[in-house]
Formats: sequence, structure tokens, C-alpha cells
Amino acid sequence: MHLTLSDDIVLAANLSEADLRLALALALFQDGRITLAQGARLASLDRLAFQHQLSARKLQIHYCEVELDSDMRTIESL
Repeated sequence: MHLTLSDDIVLAANLSEADLRLALALALFQDGRITLAQGARLASLDRLAFQHQLSARKLQIHYCEVELDSDMRTIESL
């Protein structure tokens, strides 16, 4: 999916593409709509850098059972 934003909106917000991607990723993560890994990918950051962005904004990192199961499967496959 591609999303097109009007240049005047982007210019008015004084945000770069990276800033917009990060803002969207943080908002979706905070709302519980995407996982930490998905947020990091959307923001084009590694997980640790995304976690730092969350921490800098005092946003809580939630870790649900689905993520735990996924992490456990990954660990078991190693």
C-alpha cells in the first residue's frame, strides 16, 4: 500500500518523511494496533532504537501473550 500526503500538509507540519513514519509508528504502537517489531519496521529503525524513541516520549512498552509466543517459537527454532 502506498499513501500519498499533500506536500502542503507535510510542509505545514514541518516534518520529514522519517519523522512522519516515526510518528505514525509510535501512535499505532501506543494504540496496540501494531507490535514493537512492526513499529520499528514502519519507522525504519531497529527494535532498540524504536524502544528508545518510546522511552524518550515516556510511552509504555506493552508486551502481549502473542508476542511472547512468537518470541518463544523463535528461540526454540535457534
